[in-house]
Amino acid sequence: MICLDEMGPVSAKSYAGHALVQSRTRPAERAKQEIDYGRRAKGYIFGAFCPATGEAFTHPYPGRSGAYWVDFLDQVETWIPRTTERVYAIMDNLSSHHTTDVLLFLLAHPRWEMVFQPKYAAYLNLIEPWWKILRSLALAGRRFETWDEIIDAIHHSTVYWIAHRHPFVWGKRRRHRPRRSPGIALVPRAA
Repeated sequence: MICLDEMGPVSAKSYAGHALVQSRTRPAERAKQEIDYGRRAKGYIFGAFCPATGEAFTHPYPGRSGAYWVDFLDQVETWIPRTTERVYAIMDNLSSHHTTDVLLFLLAHPRWEMVFQPKYAAYLNLIEPWWKILRSLALAGRRFETWDEIIDAIHHSTVYWIAHRHPFVWGKRRRHRPRRSPGIALVPRAA
């Protein structure tokens, strides 16, 4: 199973980050940042994510057309090991995912099967939480002047993720969130 999606449009601009405010040396102040409309350059990052292993593959494109999508599928086909007999590709219902070129790709690659998620159910595609991780690794707290700087940051962050990857497991609780007590409402304890 592999999850496919596009992230974007990603613009060359300033991205908000998390900076620690030193309140002991001076009184805390309101955060200030130069207004940046990000009209310098933009593009899309196409991604493939395997939740079972945590492996990921990204590739930048200047647009989001069917031709770019088929090119990306060709690259994912070379990325997936030949020993994999069946590829279940989970994706959304974007119109570029239903073009004639995509159908021709599926005819040429019989091991592929497309699984389209229902509308308004983006949470079913596990690449969505991975996009959040990639954005925090590549974009958070940085300013980009060109599209090439974004491509470089995405590439380095993807390489970093691959070196530190972990599988995504459905239903696994996050460590910092305590488990709730069962029941709708509990009676308060008398002191």
